[in-house]
Amino acid sequence: MKIISKRVLAFVCLLALFIAIYVAIISAKNTTSKNDTHESAKHIATVAIEIEASNNDQTSSLDIQVAPLTEFTDNLPDQLQNSFALISDNRPTKKPKKVLVYSLDNIKNLFDSINYNSKSWQQGNREVPRLTFETVTEKWQQNAHNIPVDEKKMIFFRLMAPLILLSNEKMLLERRYIEISANDDDTVLKLAQKYKVIDSTALESKTTLTDEQKATLLNRVDIVPPSLVLAQAAEESGWATSRFTVEGNAFFGQWDFSGNGMMPKQQRTELGNYGIARFDSPLESVIGYLININTHDAYQELRNLRAKFRQNNQPITGLELAGTLDKYSERGHAYIDGLRNMISYNQLEQVDEAYLSDDDPIHLMTGNP
Repeated sequence: MKIISKRVLAFVCLLALFIAIYVAIISAKNTTSKNDTHESAKHIATVAIEIEASNNDQTSSLDIQVAPLTEFTDNLPDQLQNSFALISDNRPTKKPKKVLVYSLDNIKNLFDSINYNSKSWQQGNREVPRLTFETVTEKWQQNAHNIPVDEKKMIFFRLMAPLILLSNEKMLLERRYIEISANDDDTVLKLAQKYKVIDSTALESKTTLTDEQKATLLNRVDIVPPSLVLAQAAEESGWATSRFTVEGNAFFGQWDFSGNGMMPKQQRTELGNYGIARFDSPLESVIGYLININTHDAYQELRNLRAKFRQNNQPITGLELAGTLDKYSERGHAYIDGLRNMISYNQLEQVDEAYLSDDDPIHLMTGNP
């Protein structure tokens, strides 16, 4: 019995030793596993932080979320106006609300209702509604001379300013798309043709832009200061009373050699068979003006000065760029002086500080009494 008891005791001790060793091994494995899990978690967190930082860097370099160009290529009031850059990411995506107007009082009441009036402007509010309008009526043409001058100017500037900001918005978004896209991107090539950097043959062959061509494209796709556009629109359209403005939404007196233009009463035959370009809407007229300024050889000096200001991070102002438009009118430097006087006298440089509202767009339509 004693011998058996000693053997049992030895076996129990040996078993206890094995159990202790096993527990130690398992404990060590668990510790290692926990450490590995902790290190793995640290690694995942570090990667997540790096990704977040990378995304933040990308966001700050882009500033905006790029919208598809197809959303605003037609530029019609019934289409989505989804266009900006120094552009709010909260810009509206709804179609414009159509509002019938029967008189100037209707328009002024609408301006008051959306805080778009002289009082608000004088208080420093530079927010401009996304407002478009159908056309200029003969009633305006006939009665404009009876409206007090300050009121006539107020109506004109407040109706035209949103069109200019919307058109500049589109220009800026196209510019941003070009900046972040490859030289052989299909949309970039279409824009290069639109702004006359390449011709239709190059587009059809799906060529790749050279760096020089892309630089030329970026030189052309940029804003024109609202103060300058407003001054030219007032000058060229006679405050929206000219025959061309009423008949064809022509606010800038652009020439058309296609044979589809409106014929001037005193045509200069030495210039050939030209007319004044007509447009489907006032908004189309502003967009057409911007394309003309950004593509015609006569305005290369304006584009170069604008690029210089942008490169040096200087304001792009109407007073400065007006000095390059001696070829816009046969009046030459007298035309420039007239534009600068209009900008200064009417304090239009303040409109260069304006920005578009994030509120839903409005489209004004002429109502029949």
